[in-house]
Amino acid sequence: MRTRIVVAALGVLLLPTVAQAAEIKVLSTQAVEGAYRELALQFEKASGHKVTTTFTGTLDAQKRIAAGETYDLIIMAGPSIDELIKSGKVAPGSRVDLARSGVGVAVRAGMPKPDIHSTEALKKTLLAAKSIGYSSGPSGVYLTGLFRRLGIADQIKSKLKQTTTGVFVGSLIASGEVEIGFQQVSELAHYPGIDYVGPLPAELQNVTVFSSGMQIGAKSVDAANAWITFLTSPAAAAVFRSKSMEPAGVRRAP
Repeated sequence: MRTRIVVAALGVLLLPTVAQAAEIKVLSTQAVEGAYRELALQFEKASGHKVTTTFTGTLDAQKRIAAGETYDLIIMAGPSIDELIKSGKVAPGSRVDLARSGVGVAVRAGMPKPDIHSTEALKKTLLAAKSIGYSSGPSGVYLTGLFRRLGIADQIKSKLKQTTTGVFVGSLIASGEVEIGFQQVSELAHYPGIDYVGPLPAELQNVTVFSSGMQIGAKSVDAANAWITFLTSPAAAAVFRSKSMEPAGVRRAP
């Protein structure tokens, strides 16, 4: 039923563009990947456009852009898109907020779920853990500061294992390399071989908004705009929610 609704919505939304099918090249970080892949299939079927996407970690994405790789759209954390606008890599006024995600916690499948319901409970869990995984993306940057604010950075330093760019923390948890791991909820909640424990306590939570921006010199501007219009549509919102993200759908003013 949901698929039929999405296709119907796309048919109305994209009918004028079908006759001018194009390839849309996208560079995206991985937080939106689950919803994005599902929506891209529906978009391609209804629009005739082809969405070619490179998914990678934040640091690698930044290196690719700095090296001169060209795309139509770039999808990253909102502040990163803003920095690309300032540096002249992304067109001013093209930032569109797609979805947001908080930081979550997970353990290996079948293992006891630790107590993370409060700040003190989380501190005790971290101090008791034998090993702790976290990412090199926005959630990892936030956690580095959080550990300091909790006053336990020195105590847990030897237990920390940070992923390299593009590697999911879930892979470290599933393989047993770490006992507990932290990353965007959307990247943990559906990862195979692990059990999602829950989000950080509300008083410690950090929500990242993931946004798109049109790269300067984009070749498929009209098709890329159609893709972003769909990603911010009501039909797409349900898919983002099903993948543990909250749709944002905000087009920023120039």
